[in-house]
Amino acid sequence: MTEDAEIFESNRKSLLALAYRMLGDMTRAEDAVQEAWLRWERREAKADIASPKAFLLTTVARLCLDELGSARARHEESRSDRLPEPVDLEESGLSRVETMDQISMAFLVLLQRLTPAERAVLLLHDVFDMSHSEIAETLGKTDAACRQLLGRARDNVAAGRRVLDAPREEHRRLLLAFVKAVNEGRQEELVELLAEDAVLIADAGPKGGRYGKLRNVGKPLVGRQRIAALMRGFAAQEVSPPLQIREKTLNGEPAVVALQGDRVIAAILVAVADGKIRHIFLQNDGERLRHVGAMH
Repeated sequence: MTEDAEIFESNRKSLLALAYRMLGDMTRAEDAVQEAWLRWERREAKADIASPKAFLLTTVARLCLDELGSARARHEESRSDRLPEPVDLEESGLSRVETMDQISMAFLVLLQRLTPAERAVLLLHDVFDMSHSEIAETLGKTDAACRQLLGRARDNVAAGRRVLDAPREEHRRLLLAFVKAVNEGRQEELVELLAEDAVLIADAGPKGGRYGKLRNVGKPLVGRQRIAALMRGFAAQEVSPPLQIREKTLNGEPAVVALQGDRVIAAILVAVADGKIRHIFLQNDGERLRHVGAMH
């Protein structure tokens, strides 16, 4: 392996983690990292780069900003029911990345609410420890403008941060209790598990979807009574072949995957705070379930 290749490979996980957090899509993240490799390999003045990691992070950030500025990406991100792609971190090569809690589904959803520039500044500064001057050069902005972007991004993320701190066992217990209550039609138990203002986001893809006779909701659903009623309607339907439910670790946290036969049709993750489920993330867009890993 050449020295260039060794340097790039030593930074690959960090680059992939940045691109995935920026884009919320593993395939597009892998494409950005591959393009960064091509640019690294053919760069000029190779000996003059003081920090290869900063150079590579900057390259990936710019590629992601270009992608997020495309008409396709703007259209996708305008959907209120769009969720990041859930991933098996072990199989995707992200099992050891900086600050694991910041690759959780809850954090990625918070990132989606930021502008692309705010997203880039927050990640590059708070996760990858880049200086304001380095980030300013990446974004083509002044140091002062980057500080303002960082302040806004932190403020927007701060309101949702408490759902990132629940102990893993409590997180798992509430998730499994939720799935059991839905499957067994225990409406009162289901309502009790949810926060009063709980939010369900179900992503069936840009064209929507259908489960039995029920259509996907198409937008976030707010309120535990409304969520419980929707879950009752889904659970009451008979489908063939019947669903199989498997526990899985996705985005470094407890998750549940639903299969029909050997086909993954949905991934369910939750965000927990104060002993209640505050957010339910239901990904059932088949195109965005390709990185949930093998089912055992």
